Amino acid sequence: MLTGTTSVVIALLLSIVGVGFVVWQMRRVLAEDQGNQTMREISHAVQIGAAAFLRREYTYLAGFVVVVALVIGAFLNWQTALTFVVGAAISASCGYLGMYVAVRANVRTAAASVRSLNDGLRVAFSSGSVMGMAVVSFGLLGLSIMYLLFTGDIEQDIAYLAGFGFGASSIALFARVGGGIFTKAADVGADLVGKVEAGIPEDDPRNPAVIADNVGDNVGDVAGMGADLFESYVGSVIAAASLGVVMVGASADVLAYVGLPFLIAGGGIVASLIGSFLVRTQENATQEELLTTLRRAVWASSGIVLVLTALLVLLAGVPFGYFLAIVVGLVAGNVIAYFTEYYTAYTQKPTRSIADAAETGPATIIIQGMAVGMNSTAAPVLTVAIAILLAIWFGIQADPAAGITAGLYAVALAGVGMLSTLGVTLATDAYGPVADNAGGIAEMSHLPPEVRQRTDALDSLGNTTAATGKGFAIGSAVLTALALIGAYMQSAGMEVLDVLQPTVLPGILIGAMLPFLFSALTMTAVGKAAKEIVLEVRRQFREIPGLMEGTGKPDYATCVDISTRSALREMILPGVLAVLSPLLIGFILGKDALAGMLIGATAAGFLLAVMMANAGGAWDNAKKWIETGEMGGKGSAAHKAAVVGDTVGDPFKDTSGPSLNILIKLMSIVSLVFASAFGSGLLGF
Repeated sequence: MLTGTTSVVIALLLSIVGVGFVVWQMRRVLAEDQGNQTMREISHAVQIGAAAFLRREYTYLAGFVVVVALVIGAFLNWQTALTFVVGAAISASCGYLGMYVAVRANVRTAAASVRSLNDGLRVAFSSGSVMGMAVVSFGLLGLSIMYLLFTGDIEQDIAYLAGFGFGASSIALFARVGGGIFTKAADVGADLVGKVEAGIPEDDPRNPAVIADNVGDNVGDVAGMGADLFESYVGSVIAAASLGVVMVGASADVLAYVGLPFLIAGGGIVASLIGSFLVRTQENATQEELLTTLRRAVWASSGIVLVLTALLVLLAGVPFGYFLAIVVGLVAGNVIAYFTEYYTAYTQKPTRSIADAAETGPATIIIQGMAVGMNSTAAPVLTVAIAILLAIWFGIQADPAAGITAGLYAVALAGVGMLSTLGVTLATDAYGPVADNAGGIAEMSHLPPEVRQRTDALDSLGNTTAATGKGFAIGSAVLTALALIGAYMQSAGMEVLDVLQPTVLPGILIGAMLPFLFSALTMTAVGKAAKEIVLEVRRQFREIPGLMEGTGKPDYATCVDISTRSALREMILPGVLAVLSPLLIGFILGKDALAGMLIGATAAGFLLAVMMANAGGAWDNAKKWIETGEMGGKGSAAHKAAVVGDTVGDPFKDTSGPSLNILIKLMSIVSLVFASAFGSGLLGF
């Protein structure tokens, strides 16, 4: 039987293998042809803008990290403060690495698409796999080193790791919100003035906001998303390990329970690495064939994980019933991905119903998109509910003596299982912004029409896989949040949560309100920033001689600067709200109210996030469906209505929606870090 320390060492070695793959894949991508001089100049402008934004954002966040670390060190201990800083640093590094490769892969994808669709897919997906494998490899590497660094009381050592998750969650939230505000402000501003008002094509070089739009794709949909899923990944491992240390009465050594999630994560790295080599397609492939290509990689990775996990559970010496819980999580993730694809792909009925609604104008397309988004919540909710019930049952059956603790531990393992193939799943998501930017470069460089057709096909695929990735992330967030809530209650000395306690229902109601308030803040931020971009683009169209005729040169830098300033200014309040809310409720109303708040936030946040992500993805792909030539194609009245729907959906799917899964986990892990400090509260009954 493997000890906990041996399990973590094995995980550490497998994470190093993953890091080696990241370095190798990055060198492959950067060795690709960059195309002609015009393409290189456009790509260079995007690189400069993205790097400048991240430098300014990370400068802001560095101050936040220092302040919070000092507070943790003063009120808790230096070990938790250290892990907080390390978690924040690695999260930021993963986001930066993904962005660094993505802004250089976009021009290389455009150049590869000149040759063939398969070459374009290969380069774009290779870039995405750098992001995906970096997140899982560096995440597991950091967790393993932090675990091995502390060799004292196991319960206390695992508590220190909660600081790592807190650091990762903090950076993820600010990066997701800040990047999301940047990208959607630029995107909405460019679309409303360029495509709707001026009637010029998407990514037309005459549009002053086009470079800002491309920069935003990288800082929001790559760097922000990378930090987001890094946080999900490490949070699931921490939640499982935290519950592992309280497996009293369990039939195996506690250290085996602590080490198992590390082993599963390590096995997932191997499986994702193998799956990433299976992505290839052929010229003139349909959307369904392209989707099958990516599904093949995910399904192959899932199959390999199942085999490896079964072996690892046996080696760890824990009851085999926990393997079934892991299977439940893995299957649930794939089911959620399937239904997300169904509701967002333009080959399916829901998205085409939105396109049909475009015939009668923007109002009806918005109504239908909202309806599709609301309908799409049913399947993921039922899937997660069934997964939770099955995991708890398998856990209790495996370890009857541990009771409900075994059930919660099994739920946590289900979350780890769902995220075990994140290396390849994230790659299918992260490649999308690269393909989108490649299309923009093709348009601005005046490459042959067939090149833009290839990049548009890859971009449409990316819209679907991005929505799938968001559904995957929020589903895993619920499992992880439930496990973290269980760990919080254990740390706070709570055996049960009595809903009849006076403070519990108010806590639940406050928690359910927070995702709506948070979303309102982020949506408002996008609207305010987009307004500034719209006014600037209109000004340049009006004042720069010859701009619309193609003889004048737009001022791209001003739009980039507006988006940067707006994003950094507007990301502060939502981030502070997420960190302070659990602390205020815990200290004022007490630990019971805080548990209620976490439950309310998880339930409401789950539903709202799914609705927003799927509605936004469906609106976007409805537009893409019309752009294939349906219903009059580009420039038609239906297309203009679809563009309006897409602009409404943009902050839904890329700012507010994906930020919610971070919100619910961040509040849970803040609660876990400070659990020992909460009592009955200042207003305790």
